[in-house]
Amino acid sequence: MENYITDIKTIPNALLERIKKLKHVALDMDGTIYNGSTLFPYTISFLKQLKRLGVSYSFLTNNPSKSISDYLKKLEGLGIEASEEEMYSSAVATIDYLKSKHPQIKKLFILGTPSMIEQFKKAGYISTEDSAEDEPDAVIVAFDMTLCYERLCRAAWWAKQGKIYIATNPDKVCPTDKPVVLVDCASICSSIETATGRKPDIVLGKPQKEMLDGILSAKKLKSDEVAMVGDRIYTDMMMAHNAGAFGVLVLTGEATLADAEKANPELDIVLPSIEVLGNLIEYSHSI
Repeated sequence: MENYITDIKTIPNALLERIKKLKHVALDMDGTIYNGSTLFPYTISFLKQLKRLGVSYSFLTNNPSKSISDYLKKLEGLGIEASEEEMYSSAVATIDYLKSKHPQIKKLFILGTPSMIEQFKKAGYISTEDSAEDEPDAVIVAFDMTLCYERLCRAAWWAKQGKIYIATNPDKVCPTDKPVVLVDCASICSSIETATGRKPDIVLGKPQKEMLDGILSAKKLKSDEVAMVGDRIYTDMMMAHNAGAFGVLVLTGEATLADAEKANPELDIVLPSIEVLGNLIEYSHSI
């Protein structure tokens, strides 16, 4: 693959020019800067390198299982200092969507972790109980690591009743460094579809281009001045494509080189890790 770069000095000039334009790097988290609970050994030095080069960055995640506050605590525990403005999750994107498109909605049946439910409560929503008498205005289904059978059945029931049904993200599995498969939001939604025939009315998170719009607006950037860096083709790279940003696939998470070779549309660039991206940005600034 011509766009798979391992030696920075072999990069084609056209790609180097695109990298030279970058002013901001939007970073996926799990599979990109860490794997499960393990920080990649080059992550801290990569972030320091970006700061030294005057390139800003933010953290984007399709994983809504933690509140923004909890994500910041996790990053701090890994040695990464970040502000609330530098974090954006699919839970926040879902809240933004509800406030914009369905301002009348107040009560939600949320199939999600307690941490995520707190994020919705903080935004002013009421989380309904697992009861046929506590009727919600809408159903939110997310990556729920606290999933219990009764609540899954209740979510399916409300979906079958025709309630507005929103999925926070399209991920099938969540990357992990443990010997398990972490069933993610899309897989949970598949079980609801099998039981009820109902698909979500909308699936948010990456690859929706809206996940990048806030960054472009806040920082007054053009889309080609932003790199979307991640380990998944169908979320991270498709969002880069949809938003007109520079897509950087790293092979430290879900996607393999074989997956990258088959990708459609063709990927902008494929790298072994973010460490190589930092070196490429520095190299582009030096010539």
